[in-house]
Amino acid sequence: MTNLFTRLKSVTKQMLMPEEHEKPVTEFAYNTLPWIDKKDADITAFVQKYTTGKNLPYDLAEKMKFWRENGYVILDQAISTDWLDQLWSEIEELIRHHEKYHTNVRIDLPEYQENPVQSVKDVPESVLNGPYLKFNDFHSNSVIGKEIMLHKNIVTFLEAVFGDKVIGMQSLLFKYGSQQATHQDFAYVVSEIPSHLAASWIALEDIHIDSGPLFYYPGSHTVNKFNFGNGIFFNTKSTLNPSDFAVYLDETCQKAGLQKKTLLIKKGDVLIWHAALAHGGEEIRNPALTRKSFVCHYSSDSAYRHHRQSPNTEPVRRTINGADVFVNPIMPDQEDIFADGKTA
Repeated sequence: MTNLFTRLKSVTKQMLMPEEHEKPVTEFAYNTLPWIDKKDADITAFVQKYTTGKNLPYDLAEKMKFWRENGYVILDQAISTDWLDQLWSEIEELIRHHEKYHTNVRIDLPEYQENPVQSVKDVPESVLNGPYLKFNDFHSNSVIGKEIMLHKNIVTFLEAVFGDKVIGMQSLLFKYGSQQATHQDFAYVVSEIPSHLAASWIALEDIHIDSGPLFYYPGSHTVNKFNFGNGIFFNTKSTLNPSDFAVYLDETCQKAGLQKKTLLIKKGDVLIWHAALAHGGEEIRNPALTRKSFVCHYSSDSAYRHHRQSPNTEPVRRTINGADVFVNPIMPDQEDIFADGKTA
């Protein structure tokens, strides 16, 4: 794996050359793809070397072959439910005593349209307890959040997918279903090598069909990328919007014969998905039902070298199970304030 790591670091430097960013990007550059996404990927040979001395709770070769074809895997009962209960108890504390904390939330309600990202201390408890809200990067505040984000079952799989050390980039915590339209994460969450991106969706409770569960299109990671008018990344210069993106993905997947699936998993189960898997949130049919979940995004050590909020400084790292997550450079005083963590 050492030679692969060296090649990836060289590719990163190429990707950051100014002339590469002057032209709109319309596809992932083939030479930057994770090894498993390339045509000559030999999963059997890789797994034989990678698993030497490792005691894995799942068949890695089977999972990686499924990932290559479908763009996702599900790890059954991958996280201790006690850990998940601890994490959610911290969120409840954050909500009840929000005036003490500085964690950011995103609120997708009309009255917050002008300023959707706010500190929890400035948001009423009724809003924090309601739908259309995401807790941003709570792993920065929580030791157990970091332990779950970089759990050995998740890290082992993603390290194999990237062929590199795993970096936890960011996280979102939900109480209710997101009801987000169909999208692919790479358009919004961008690492220095855009194809080096993956996500985990961790169920903090059993998911009900009427709670607005996550949906996804298996195999959609291979469809042609959508062009926002200035490339495949959505930003202030884009001439098309997320609604156009959703329409394109739904139509393209349907034309390709890809069947939409609904994620009804149990507390402690984990969905891990590819940067380009098309997915979203179903409508909440019963507003009394919650859909507690922890979503984490990941990149590789070669592709994510700096915290997104401080791109020109060397990050302070926390290492868990051989993977790193960066200390939040904007709110260092809030780091690990919820300290009841364990080690996997």
